[in-house]
Amino acid sequence: MLKKIFEPGRIGNLEVKNRLIVPPMLTEFAAEDGRLTERYIRYYEEKAKGGWGLIICEDNVVDPYGAGFKRIAGLWSDDMMEEHTELVERVHKAGAKIAVQVYHAGRESSSVITGRRPVAPSPVQDPTQEETPKELTNEEVRELVEKFAQAIRRCKEAGYDAIELHGAHGYLINQFMSPFSNKRTDEYGGNFMNRLRFPIQIIERAKALVGEHYPIIFRISADEMVEGGLTIEDTKIIAQILEEKGVAALHVSAGVYKSGAIVSAPTVIKTAIFSDYAKEIKRVVNIPVFTVNKIIYPMVAESLLKEGKADFIAMGRASIADPYLPMKAKQGKFDEIIYCIGCRQGCQGKIAMQESVSCLVNPKTGKEVEYEIKEAEVKKKVMVIGGGPVGMEAAIVASKRGHEVTLYEKADRLGGQWLLAAIPPGKELLNTLTVWQKGELQRAGVTVALNTEVTKELVVSEDPDEVIIATGANPIVPPIPGADKQHVFTANDVLQGKVDLKDKVVVIGGGLVGAETADHIAVHNKKVAIVEMLPEIARDMESASKQFLLEELKKYEVPCYVNSKVLEIKDSTIVIETLEGKKELEASQVVLAIGSRSNKSLAKTLENQYKITVIGDASVVGKALDGINLAYKTALVI
Repeated sequence: MLKKIFEPGRIGNLEVKNRLIVPPMLTEFAAEDGRLTERYIRYYEEKAKGGWGLIICEDNVVDPYGAGFKRIAGLWSDDMMEEHTELVERVHKAGAKIAVQVYHAGRESSSVITGRRPVAPSPVQDPTQEETPKELTNEEVRELVEKFAQAIRRCKEAGYDAIELHGAHGYLINQFMSPFSNKRTDEYGGNFMNRLRFPIQIIERAKALVGEHYPIIFRISADEMVEGGLTIEDTKIIAQILEEKGVAALHVSAGVYKSGAIVSAPTVIKTAIFSDYAKEIKRVVNIPVFTVNKIIYPMVAESLLKEGKADFIAMGRASIADPYLPMKAKQGKFDEIIYCIGCRQGCQGKIAMQESVSCLVNPKTGKEVEYEIKEAEVKKKVMVIGGGPVGMEAAIVASKRGHEVTLYEKADRLGGQWLLAAIPPGKELLNTLTVWQKGELQRAGVTVALNTEVTKELVVSEDPDEVIIATGANPIVPPIPGADKQHVFTANDVLQGKVDLKDKVVVIGGGLVGAETADHIAVHNKKVAIVEMLPEIARDMESASKQFLLEELKKYEVPCYVNSKVLEIKDSTIVIETLEGKKELEASQVVLAIGSRSNKSLAKTLENQYKITVIGDASVVGKALDGINLAYKTALVI
């Protein structure tokens, strides 16, 4: 079925064994002084072992004052390159080609990170940043041209097969190219060609240092998706000029910081969202074109190549979720691939907090050595109680280490509340994790007991060496007058399909669960409103996912009553207290979504009798990212 993605391809004079690329995605695995760490190197080495054709390492900065993040790799000195050489050698030994992205953040930096006010073509504050940048003088611009070129020279000398200039996503090169950020009227602004002068000078000076044939890839935002920014028609012209200047390939993305929610598209956004941009660019150039963003399945990558939309497929978060995706796809082991679910919690979510990247579906991300699964010295009998994603993860890892593992689930299927999380519109990708975990349980030899509620007596009869309790949490039913009425349900009831929905539903609780449940109800043509005590809806949600969910609620005209308390649930209305006073809302049905409480009952009955570990929501109600990571870690030390 898959043929095109495994055909070799060329980028300038560089031959790549297949069409699958790891695009640059910041990890914050570098040291604060810009040097590469073993963790950084091992992370990319793992991808090389997994069969990717070309790995483009994350944004490496040409000047320490151009860093947009605290732990970002640097290229500003010859003294920094020893670890780069080691990285290149190890990736080559593992069978992949390797490039590195060369960048400067410009106005997307901050004095908090670098100790200096950021610089930019013009003193125009980015809509997402807190500082107005200092305008670069012409002399400073020429100094930066030289810094870029010298960084590229260092990359070639370190052995990188190519470099990628970061001309996208609102960083410095993009800032010069775009009328959204460049308001100059000198040689570096004021018209189309002047705005391109900075990147063209970098390319020309770099080629003078590294030769005409060293491949320079250029990453570009085909459409900045902001008022007054570059459009696809602008970018088609830019692409042709870059080709004429000797760029070897174009890596076509879109967006800048203001439109950044779409740059790493979350779960609800359609697949291959930027592929039509790549197709448009490919129509006007002869050099290879890469497409990127939310390409999860190998079959989609194959189809994009067959359609002629691109020459190479960049799969960033897919490579984080499963570094071995290409190898598994080539062997036809599609059921063994861990698919990215687009949650952004461990990647973009962590980076936004200046923390190192992790992954909800792959706890080994960035911990390839620490989380290596090794056979246990002493084999034990392990009971895992609870068949949600946390319990399944613990059972899988424990069994792979050689323990005798039985997983108990009181329901008739595995997945727990994760199954409900996949019900709202656009969330079906979450089911890929459940399917993968169920397959892994079989492959790892875990005994699964469904329809089995574990009691103290059952534990005593089984007499395990260790017990892992992952029984999750139960919905909270608040002490609101009328909460016990027959037309009052929990969000779980709705998502499980236990409710014949009527019109005029009110959801009490506007957190992630409540907001997504309301969206689910609205999409299915019912009038719904949300009542939330806090000042905002979906406060606990990852930022990009939240943005698109709020847009969806607005589209369906879902009233959201924030700073509001429910006083009473009546037979056909509810009474709420708002900042403006009391209101009475029509409500043929009421849905409770005000949170969950850990299910600790079994753990309490087993205390001081067995070696027990309580994980996931059964311990503390939290995010799946943390719960699955703890499950993996727990099973590693049994």
